[in-house]
Amino acid sequence: MSDKTTTADEVAARLSSGMTLGIGGWGSRRKPMALVRALLRSDVTDLTIVSYGGPDVGMLAAAGRIRKLIAPFVTLDSIPLEPHYRAARERGAFELMEIDEAMFMWGLHAAGNRLPFLPVRAGLGSDVMRVNPGLRTVTSPYDDGETFVAMPALRLDAALVHVNRADRLGNGQYLGPDPYFDDLFCEAADTAYVSCERVVDTAELTKEAPPQSLLIKRHTVTGVIEAPNGAHFTSCAPDYGRDEGVQKAYATTPWADFAARFLGGDEQAYQSAVREGTWQG
Repeated sequence: MSDKTTTADEVAARLSSGMTLGIGGWGSRRKPMALVRALLRSDVTDLTIVSYGGPDVGMLAAAGRIRKLIAPFVTLDSIPLEPHYRAARERGAFELMEIDEAMFMWGLHAAGNRLPFLPVRAGLGSDVMRVNPGLRTVTSPYDDGETFVAMPALRLDAALVHVNRADRLGNGQYLGPDPYFDDLFCEAADTAYVSCERVVDTAELTKEAPPQSLLIKRHTVTGVIEAPNGAHFTSCAPDYGRDEGVQKAYATTPWADFAARFLGGDEQAYQSAVREGTWQG
């Protein structure tokens, strides 16, 4: 067992243009924003992004880094439709595969189990099949003869996720109300990078919460990044809630103007400003 700690900038340096990149979290909740910032500071582009989309998708879309997006939605939660994503999509900036939430989940399951697809009922009888003509159906080989959508595996070159706590070996723990499928992103990826609010000793992980909260297993993790406030401005319950003021500023400010502040300086300066309440977007 080895120490897997690294930095956000080192993770970005390991990524390359043309990759299929999965980003964990859900909408504007527990997104790995420190890793997204590092990615945006790099020259990596032409990405296929796989995400339950939030500002991660909006920012990468506004910056022109996305070639294709696979997502069931892109939202800021308190702001229903992510505005920078919407603007990029309306100008035809990238290809979109929009699918049902359950189809998305089973695509990650298929990839994690190294299967080419998994059968799922979700999507049948809906426009999902019409807008994704490449999707296929399969018929059960058993007596029921039921027809299913053959959801293809969402295989990832790399995954980025954020959790509350992790140890140096790659075990990741969530303390909030929902895992948001971050474990599936790690299992579906060739390499997985887990940022966390705090790196702790392995024995400390079960002192704060039960073993069931150890969502991410070390064998699926390539690197661990300690990033206090690493999900800001999205929420990371119970450590902090969504910063609605900064989110509103992000949603109502032209990307170039917001990015100059959001990406300016180093990560330590950003985190310090967030802690002190002086980062206002």
